[in-house]
Amino acid sequence: MARVGRMAQRGRRTTRLSGDERQEAILITAETLLAERSLDEISIEDLATGAGISRPSFYFYFSSKDEVLLALLDRVIGEVQQRVVTLPRDFDTDPAAAWRRAIGVFVDVFAAHRSVSAAAIGARLRNPEVNALWSSAMQTWVGYATDVIVAERARGAAPAGTDARQLAIALNLMNERVLSAAFSGETPAVDQSVALDVLAGIWIRSIYN
Repeated sequence: MARVGRMAQRGRRTTRLSGDERQEAILITAETLLAERSLDEISIEDLATGAGISRPSFYFYFSSKDEVLLALLDRVIGEVQQRVVTLPRDFDTDPAAAWRRAIGVFVDVFAAHRSVSAAAIGARLRNPEVNALWSSAMQTWVGYATDVIVAERARGAAPAGTDARQLAIALNLMNERVLSAAFSGETPAVDQSVALDVLAGIWIRSIYN
């Protein structure tokens, strides 16, 4: 009987969540709740309960709700950057399709995580860490676009004009604002179903005149 008891105890232990799984459960809960209400309306108790842990246990993984949001944003940005890196750079064969694929990554990922995107954009003005992470990501995306614009001008496909980096900054900021409005329900806003068409069209006309 003692052996059976020990086996049962081992079995119960295997069903417990690991630290990584608890952290993941908090993040999943946060993203789910953000789809229903704002970060200010979500409590630590809500996050802990949804993750199946106690409120004190929550603080083993995150120090605040803002830190949870920061982790979620970091994940979304990482997904975008991973997908952008793997995109084929076939701008010399079909530049319009290549730009559409690149912009489509942003639209797809931020649409899939629209609640995180909206919360992060709202938190940027009051949270320096969220702002720094977002700004760093924007610099990366601006750098990518600048490199391509410079290359397209060098091969004679795109005409000279506005400084390449300044153009890349303006176009990326446009993406940010258009998607922010679309995902947060602002009025007016570009309809999500045509956001990619609108953005890609403006990028292509701006770069290739």
